[in-house]
Amino acid sequence: MDKPHKIPESVLVVIHTSDLEVLLIERADRPGFWQSVTGSIDFPGEALTDTAARELFEETGIVADGSSIVLRDWHLSNIYEIYPTWRHRYAPGITHNTEHVFSVCVPRDIPILLSEREHLQYAWLPFLEAADRCFSASNAEAVLQLPRHLTTS
Repeated sequence: MDKPHKIPESVLVVIHTSDLEVLLIERADRPGFWQSVTGSIDFPGEALTDTAARELFEETGIVADGSSIVLRDWHLSNIYEIYPTWRHRYAPGITHNTEHVFSVCVPRDIPILLSEREHLQYAWLPFLEAADRCFSASNAEAVLQLPRHLTTS
């Protein structure tokens, strides 16, 4: 049976500490490509917050429990052209994706359990270094915007 096409709507979750260190993960299918947590919605109508929480857990083992670990929806969307190397995952003719940005503040010593199928390693970096390392322009821009999205509460 053929694998269903990916839906061209996704989330980006910037994981950070209160002092602006950002967690980046290296893609297993493209060594040298560093990014934040990303992932497509699984089915039409899946809530974006549910997608973000699912992807956060699947890729890092971090559980957004809503009390100590809280996902923040930036209410920001980016539309970008899907890299040609990954277009085969989408229905024919699909060339663009809509990405919704979230963030989550975590303690620096939180355990990280990578999905070995998806990622090779992780690194905590100061946010400017993290932005420089991101292969995706929208991911780099989200990391650069992080200071404006920090809450003091």
